[in-house]
Amino acid sequence: MGVSRKLGILVFCGVPVIIGGGIIYHIFGNYTPVYIFVGLLALFVGGFISR
Repeated sequence: MGVSRKLGILVFCGVPVIIGGGIIYHIFGNYTPVYIFVGLLALFVGGFISR
C-alpha cells in the first residue's frame, strides 16, 4: 500500500472521528466517552493501515 493511499485512508477515517465525536459528546455531555470513541477508532485505523 502506497503512502498516498495510506494518507487517503486516514483522511477518509478522519470524518467519522469529527462527526462521531460530536454526536457522542451531544449524547453523553462529557468528553470521556469521546476519548474512548476516538481511541477505538484510532486502534481500528492503525490496524488497518499497518497491514
